[in-house]
Amino acid sequence: MAQVEKKAGLLRKSSASKKPLKEKVVLMYDEIFTREDPTKTNPRFWEELFLMKVNLEYLEAKLESLDGEELVKIKENINSLFQHCIQALGEEHQIKVVNALQTLCALIRGVHQKNKSTSGFDIINMLMGFDKAELRMKNLMESLDSLLCGESSEFLKSLCLKLLLCLVTVTDNISQNTILEYVMINSIFEAILQILSNPPSRREHGYDAVVLLALLVNYRKYESVNPYIVKLSIVDDETTLNGMGVVITRALFEYNRLYRDKEEENQSGFFSALTSMVGSMFIADADEKISIQTNEAILLALYEAVHLNRNFITVLAQSHPEMGLVTVPVSPVPTTPTTPLGTTPPSSDVMSPAELPLDADVQSSNLLITFLKYSSIVMQDTKDEHRLNSGKLCLIILTCIAEDQYANAFLHDDNMNFRVNLHRMPMRHRKKAADKNLPCRPLVCAVLDLVVEFIVTHMMKEFPMDLYVRCIQIVHKLLCYQKKCRVRLHYTWRELWSALINLLKFLMSNETVLLAKHNIFTLALMFILQIVNLFNMFITYGDTFLPTPSSYDELYYEIIRMHQIFDNLYSMVLRLSTNAGQWKEPASKVTHALVNIRAIINHFNPKIESYAAVNHISQLSEEQVLEVVRSNYDTLTLKLQDGLDQYERYSEQHKEAAFFKDLVRSISINVRKNLAFNTLSQEVLLKEFSTIS
Repeated sequence: MAQVEKKAGLLRKSSASKKPLKEKVVLMYDEIFTREDPTKTNPRFWEELFLMKVNLEYLEAKLESLDGEELVKIKENINSLFQHCIQALGEEHQIKVVNALQTLCALIRGVHQKNKSTSGFDIINMLMGFDKAELRMKNLMESLDSLLCGESSEFLKSLCLKLLLCLVTVTDNISQNTILEYVMINSIFEAILQILSNPPSRREHGYDAVVLLALLVNYRKYESVNPYIVKLSIVDDETTLNGMGVVITRALFEYNRLYRDKEEENQSGFFSALTSMVGSMFIADADEKISIQTNEAILLALYEAVHLNRNFITVLAQSHPEMGLVTVPVSPVPTTPTTPLGTTPPSSDVMSPAELPLDADVQSSNLLITFLKYSSIVMQDTKDEHRLNSGKLCLIILTCIAEDQYANAFLHDDNMNFRVNLHRMPMRHRKKAADKNLPCRPLVCAVLDLVVEFIVTHMMKEFPMDLYVRCIQIVHKLLCYQKKCRVRLHYTWRELWSALINLLKFLMSNETVLLAKHNIFTLALMFILQIVNLFNMFITYGDTFLPTPSSYDELYYEIIRMHQIFDNLYSMVLRLSTNAGQWKEPASKVTHALVNIRAIINHFNPKIESYAAVNHISQLSEEQVLEVVRSNYDTLTLKLQDGLDQYERYSEQHKEAAFFKDLVRSISINVRKNLAFNTLSQEVLLKEFSTIS
């Protein structure tokens, strides 16, 4: 036994004295990082290199470890490696192609990481040389296009998209990525469309393709003509547009499903049981902990499609055949849907049975419904920066939809009724609505519900003014369409009126807080003007779009019932408009806008008091007040106000450029972070190509 131990010890000592052996591929990399041409000692060097399993970590780390001067000294070898990678993409031996794609990924990332402060032109020179750059990139893009459009394996296509995403996102600000000029010249737009139009290909690669397209569209979009913007704006192929819709719906649905699962998990736990005994005062705190990473990348893709392509509007309300099936894939691909802004797609085009409607005979799901549900989740908590950006982007998308004539036509179509179960923030003073009680209504009702829900639940110290302004603008644009087309929407308008009046009350009660921020107070006055003008729209044109005469009576009832808030508002703006100051002009506009609301209050209040006195009633019921209103319309005089049904159309470049620049930067960073090495593993490859000789 002692002899065995002695031998073992000797062996350990002997092995410890030896240097660890290097893989052959690592030794070959080391040859590239010398100044000598590696083919001098081995003419078959490049051919052998691409038969070796790539060591991404070593190659990228080696590039990063070199200082600037050392990198310049081996520039010829780096150029040669880049060139031979491109040549290997044309090989019939698919293992060589895969190794070349992975090597290009490491090479591009490594050189960029090392040269973050260097200009894009120097990086191009380092990778491929100025004189050869145009030809090299042309060959690279043609090879990638050929692989994506051809009969290559799904794994190869996946790697091509990963490489393209790597290429696009190596810089935080994609508009500073000079290499993308070559991606603009040598377009892969048609290859992306082919992936989206083919169901099997879309299931595997649709998510990466859509994210890639969204990023490419944002390359220098305000500075020069971006061919991806031009081409996306004119796509009219129904299959392709529907394919894009399927990918976006699937990703948003996955987010909604995860949220719902977490919500149910929270409600079924011990904490839920405890709160049911002691009351609901802690429910809001419990639900606030439900947090799933938002997906701004897919939301950006939806925005670009809606904003740039009018044909895509038709996709919003279309039920995709693949999405309506109750069958579930036999062997679903494992996914990591919680990855923030990642490039890992949900498992398949087939929706799970949980997404099916409550009554299959009445409705099916579509992209707009899934998007509205997503919006109702992310807009609950705007304290988190990602959710705030997601919420803002959701409202920008809804703004574009609310301006579109065709979108409004199907939003208001009485023959297209849906149950849309929006997520509502838990609040102590209200019970959670039962799903089964949801009525089937036109989709515009769900949009209005979403806006009302936001208005009611976000009156807080850190007031999200920008999001509120967008909500009011969406309602205004929908009302303009209803007035223009005389659409009488059966909606519980009183909920909206009540929310708007309480919002005015909140703004006035925080006058001192808003005054402390001078620029914010000016915005607040303009915001108050927009709210008051919504009431003026109902007062002036309500008879053309409110569902019944009694709805118009209810509008007057709400104004009279809450007259104290309007009186206080008038006193505040009158005081500000009579003082010579920076708020005089906006306050005067609000004073003028209140003229009809004040006329209604001053006309009906004395009549109501008189009715109560004559009938010896101390407190009138709602029906009694409505009776007074109906019998005194003829003596009411109102002023016609111009421009109530006019609005400024959405413009990205002039007002939202800074927001989208920051958003795309955030998406680029996260996409790059999620292009992890394990997604480029050869394990799948070896199994897939095990039959190749």
